[in-house]
Amino acid sequence: MTGHADGRFAGQVVVVTGAGSGIGRAAALAFALAGARVLGVGRRAHALEETARQHPGIAVLAADLRAADAPETIARTAAGRWGRVDVLVNNAGATAVMPLAETTAARVTDLFDLNVTAPSLLARAVLPHLRETRGSIVNISSTYGHRPLPGAAHYAASKAAIEQLTRSWALELAGDGIRVNALAPGPTESEALTAAGLPAAVVEQTKQDEARRIPLGRRGEPGEVAEWILHLADPAATWLTGQVLTLDGGLELA
Repeated sequence: MTGHADGRFAGQVVVVTGAGSGIGRAAALAFALAGARVLGVGRRAHALEETARQHPGIAVLAADLRAADAPETIARTAAGRWGRVDVLVNNAGATAVMPLAETTAARVTDLFDLNVTAPSLLARAVLPHLRETRGSIVNISSTYGHRPLPGAAHYAASKAAIEQLTRSWALELAGDGIRVNALAPGPTESEALTAAGLPAAVVEQTKQDEARRIPLGRRGEPGEVAEWILHLADPAATWLTGQVLTLDGGLELA
């Protein structure tokens, strides 16, 4: 079970992208258990419906974040349904294995469109609502936003961009009372490796290799990552902004 029922986010409206699986689904459920109204966004309608079935406080919207009208549609849907937006969780993203020798313009563009441009435009779309609520943004980075990842350099670079956006937006929006922080999880149990197109045997081997490298000896669980998303977004964290919290079982230290 992710999280526990409490009223930390009672009356608040939270938008979570990538809500069809993994960390996004766990975050949507954790916010709902904490009293929020949640709009879970993702590309796969059937996966989102599965998320929505976990709690009556979760509504869902199937959308490709890279579509030109997606940011406005998402902002309008959340605000239209509940009258406000308090928290944006920019969780959607893709992992791409791309050695330099196999790098193409199209793949770099696709990766940055989803991992950097889409969350930027969604943040812009909800900004007027966040100004009204003095809300917060939580961007999801990765341990590899600040340590190298050979063979997937552009993925690491896209997450480094998210961390720098987090710091810059924190300063830019501080005058509006909007807090901006990022969570950088290490390898977490999710569908990301499979979604990256890796065969099952490679995925399993990768998971075992990662677990061996992590000092605490295991990969993360989506629920424990979700709890820290809630901590960063919590209205009680009144003075925390511009920070990147790494949650990776000690991997960045190894």
